[in-house]
Amino acid sequence: MTQLKTTYDDIQHCTAVDAVRAKSVAMDCPYTGKGEELSPGNLLEAALAGCMLMSMGAVAKRDGIDLTNAVVEVELVGTPPPKIGYSAVNAVVKMPRGIEPGDRGKLERAADACPIKHSLDPNINVSVAYEYDDGRPSSS
Repeated sequence: MTQLKTTYDDIQHCTAVDAVRAKSVAMDCPYTGKGEELSPGNLLEAALAGCMLMSMGAVAKRDGIDLTNAVVEVELVGTPPPKIGYSAVNAVVKMPRGIEPGDRGKLERAADACPIKHSLDPNINVSVAYEYDDGRPSSS
C-alpha cells in the first residue's frame, strides 16, 4: 500500500501525490477556489465509480465477460444548510451491449461489494440502478 500525500498549495487548491507511482491529482474548491480542477466531491464520485467497475471487472475477467465500455455515473446529493455533507449517493451503471441475463446478477453483486460503497456513512442513502442495452433496468 502506498502513502498518498496531499499538500495545500494556496487559494483553496491542493495536490495529492503518490511518489511511488509518480502520479498526482490536483483539486480545488468549486465554491471558493478557482474551480479549475476536480473537487474532493468529484474524487469521491470517481472513487465509488472506479471501485464498482473494478469489482465487476474481477468477475468479468474470471468468467470471460466483456465489460468494456461499462460506465458508472454518480451523483452526490448535498445535505441542506447549515450542515455540509452528503445525504444520498445515486449511481447509474450503464452496462455494455451483450451482457447475458445470467451474468447480470453476479456482476451487480460484485459492484455492490465495492469497499468504497460500504465505507460511506450508513446514514447516506446509496441507490444504484443498472441499465442494460435491452432496455430492462435493474436496481439495488
